[in-house]
Amino acid sequence: MKYLMLQGLLLFFLSGIAQEQDFMNLDYLKEIAASEKENSAQKIAYKANPNTVNYDVSYHRLLWEVDPAIAQIKGEVTTYFTALNDMEEVVFDLADNMTVSQVIQRGEALTFLQNSNDELIISLPSSQKQNVLDSLTVFYAGNPVSSGFGSFEISTHGAGNVPVLWTLSEPYGAKGWWPCKQDLIDKIDSIDVFIKHPEAYKAASNGLLISETSNAQSTLTHWRHKYPIPAYLIAIAVTNYSVYTDNVPGLDFDIVNYVYPEDLNSIKNSTSITPSIMQLYGDLFEIYPFAREKYGHAQFGWGGGMEHTTMTFMGGWSRGLIAHELAHQWFGNKVTCGSWEDIWLNEGFATYLDGLVYENFDGETAFSQWRKAVVIDVTSISSGSTFVTDTSSVSRIFNSRLSYRKGAMILHMLRYKLGDEAFFSGLKNYLSDPQLSYSYARTSDLQRHLETASGEGLDEFFKDWYYGQGYPIYEVVWNQDASDKTVHFQVNQRQSHTSVSFFEMPLPVLVNGTSGETEKLRLEVSQDKQLFSVEVDFQVASIQIDPEAHLISRNNRAVLGLDQDSLKNIISIYPNPVADELYISGNGVIEIRKITIYNVLGKKILEQTDPQNSIAMQQLEFGVHLVVIDTDQGSLHKTILKK
Repeated sequence: MKYLMLQGLLLFFLSGIAQEQDFMNLDYLKEIAASEKENSAQKIAYKANPNTVNYDVSYHRLLWEVDPAIAQIKGEVTTYFTALNDMEEVVFDLADNMTVSQVIQRGEALTFLQNSNDELIISLPSSQKQNVLDSLTVFYAGNPVSSGFGSFEISTHGAGNVPVLWTLSEPYGAKGWWPCKQDLIDKIDSIDVFIKHPEAYKAASNGLLISETSNAQSTLTHWRHKYPIPAYLIAIAVTNYSVYTDNVPGLDFDIVNYVYPEDLNSIKNSTSITPSIMQLYGDLFEIYPFAREKYGHAQFGWGGGMEHTTMTFMGGWSRGLIAHELAHQWFGNKVTCGSWEDIWLNEGFATYLDGLVYENFDGETAFSQWRKAVVIDVTSISSGSTFVTDTSSVSRIFNSRLSYRKGAMILHMLRYKLGDEAFFSGLKNYLSDPQLSYSYARTSDLQRHLETASGEGLDEFFKDWYYGQGYPIYEVVWNQDASDKTVHFQVNQRQSHTSVSFFEMPLPVLVNGTSGETEKLRLEVSQDKQLFSVEVDFQVASIQIDPEAHLISRNNRAVLGLDQDSLKNIISIYPNPVADELYISGNGVIEIRKITIYNVLGKKILEQTDPQNSIAMQQLEFGVHLVVIDTDQGSLHKTILKK
């Protein structure tokens, strides 16, 4: 769901690129996150009800009578459910201000109880045996707005203050307006939605429009959805909508748009991009997951959007918002995060797919600028993990910096690390996995598919970048041999947060020549102070660290260092062989930052930062040792004999 803002930074970075659409503004990212926070503020404390885990819901027949001018709902909800073990009663989630009038099973009235825990407890006439399918119908009515959850809203629009009604149930708001099972991991196999409303209005919902039947100044609108769907993605919206379609070339369904009449012309211009975005996602991943039905937009009164399956509710019409919410049909609706800990599997993906729209519609330069702005926001705070450790915190779950943008950049870094072929192959397999498809996934499921596609282990990557906090700060000290033009690099890394000792990741470096030549390098960095030598055929003027923002990093710097011969002329160590004290000269000419001594087996024996003019050597054993002297102008390697 979602959208709000990355405003000033993105305007600054993108203002030089001329695009007709809302290319310069990624504010919707904050709008989305803010909408989700506001919507969830009171509901997130609710957890999956342990009293509902003993059955599996397979079907709902949902009949609702509403008037967008009145904060009231009257409903008949028929539920088909299979007992997972023998049951004497069935429990549904339902806010206690919804009044149940009766429960019927095969014409017989059942005994029921509503309690202050928002439970509807129904006594079954006899024990329902394990694996037996049965059904019952709940009749109820009430004013959902009075619950304060925000999942059922009454408002107005336009100069005439025309009434409008909409629902929005993520993550736990469905129980505020209908009896359901809100367990995140129990998807309903299919639903029929019947909405009885005044004849002057139209009603939007999930699935295919089956019929609109008018009778006695009211209309009964019937929608049918036959894909698995969780309770929080079922929704209705009712007002005097104007309806039009955007055709998707080559596919047998349309994009159906329900919009306020006063905004019809402007919104038509905005939604016309939707078929192209849908085709892009289909080419990159797979055909639209709900192609047997439809995709749609329904205008509503929030500032962002909510990706109800097959019918996104839209409060804005930027290209970014359209792309983000459409992306959720693949990542979030077809494959849903199995825990709010893994919300990035919904939101990080949707954010990154918006970035892919920049890449494919506007070009690599635009996509690079998009990444730069996202990275600046991600690194604006030195801490924070994409993995959600506190699922009781709305602000943390729907954190635009961590769940949305850092999640998006984690995906891009996986793509850079693994390559396009393995990355996109892994995502296609993730979406088509029969255990995950139209079901639920955890981060480990995504990791498994990317590892299989690439043949690489990713434990360290996810440990550092997903579970860990912060980001790396790189310093690359470089010099070029005058004789053969070989460029030598030493890659140093600091971390913004102590949770990660070293971020392993290939480092992009751009080498710039004195006559305008350039060469892109990829340094496979796996440890601090790592050395690389690369042959180039031109004189180097400068280098840039990750100028296209493929990585999450900040405050990087490239330092032109001296070559080994020059360092040897400046720095000397003596005596050699040495007994008790090793003396260093040259510290007043250049800055010596650290001295490290290794034995012949490569084991670190001694390390001293900010060394003075000498180092005590008594603790070293007899034999040859390697001395590495790190300076602000590069590193010098020397051997000594300890006697």
